[in-house]
Amino acid sequence: MTDIAERYIRLAHAIDAHSEGFIDGYGGPPEWAVREAREPQALMAEASALLADVAGVPEEARREWLTVQVRAMHTMTRLLSGEAIAYADEVRGLYDIEARRADLGELDGALRALDAALPGSGSLIEREEALRSRVAVPRGDILRVAAPILAELRSRVSERFGLPDGEDFSIELVNDRPWSGYNWPLGNLKSRIDINTDLPVLLPALPDLLAHEGYPGHHTEHATKEAGLVRGRGWLEHSIQLINAPECVVSEGIAVNALRAIMTPDEAEAWLTGELAALAGLDADDIRAFLAVTQVKRALGGVSGEAAMRLHADRAPEGEVLEFLQTYALASEARARQSLRFIGNPTFRSYIFTYAVGGDLVRQAVERGGSDTFAHLLREPVTPGQLAAMGQ
Repeated sequence: MTDIAERYIRLAHAIDAHSEGFIDGYGGPPEWAVREAREPQALMAEASALLADVAGVPEEARREWLTVQVRAMHTMTRLLSGEAIAYADEVRGLYDIEARRADLGELDGALRALDAALPGSGSLIEREEALRSRVAVPRGDILRVAAPILAELRSRVSERFGLPDGEDFSIELVNDRPWSGYNWPLGNLKSRIDINTDLPVLLPALPDLLAHEGYPGHHTEHATKEAGLVRGRGWLEHSIQLINAPECVVSEGIAVNALRAIMTPDEAEAWLTGELAALAGLDADDIRAFLAVTQVKRALGGVSGEAAMRLHADRAPEGEVLEFLQTYALASEARARQSLRFIGNPTFRSYIFTYAVGGDLVRQAVERGGSDTFAHLLREPVTPGQLAAMGQ
């Protein structure tokens, strides 16, 4: 079945030639990485033929995973050919999940709860921004503070789940990006983590960010699957990572739940308000207040998806969506514009739902199956549909 993997990888590169960023990382045979911009209609026919042939893959886990991935590639070729696809159908076609709308009544209730939780005086946004400013890590201190966090996370992941020999990543501070952090798979069990410093990097969010991108999140998942699936079983389709595909629902679900998989909330709070607060020179009470506010803000988790639905499905003006984000995300204009930039980006316009939906699916599956389930997700190819069944 090497032919299936080669066709899959070559088709992905042909799509990436039209939609740069479709490929998130590649570590497979270099001769397959041909970015040739062929006609979208030809790519659509190729995706259809590949989908038909995938049905003959003998291994069930491999066949089911390739089926939903190639369906997403077929949806991409339809978009590239200029076909008008409703936004909700785009989300379903690319990610094998349903787009979610938020309940405004619930959002308003969360704002009332935040009014009670946020310290200080002034508007909600003013109080939120004031608190954020008190827990921000100066840019020059970010890597110094990150080092012991990564060491602890890696130690816990190695003990609980194991890590393949030779895995490693580097970290860089970057600017002018639409996201707060990013993991770039490089192949050979390596990756690079970028931390965006356009906006302040907050200490209470740093362990979660580094768990999300590193241990046991994206880097751990990619390295573990490369070692087990590519090197161990010869399933070379896992040497490439696609952004607009169902694999991202599972990957983001793992990353959203990464810190909790190795550390309880009480442990994280004690670490942040003790050793890490002292290391960063920040007030522990400010960190406690921020963590309390963060807990209340979980009820606002659907705001970004709702903003995306308003922008792309309802075709609301950007100014209106910006105002919505400022109101319900408690975001300054700068942070609201950063969010709008992300959901407006052609690569990420429907990606936003992978976080909330994937996060919920993984949480439910782990609650039902425990840490063995999280380990399974790190090692095995799982589709969003299979993940949903694991949580039932």
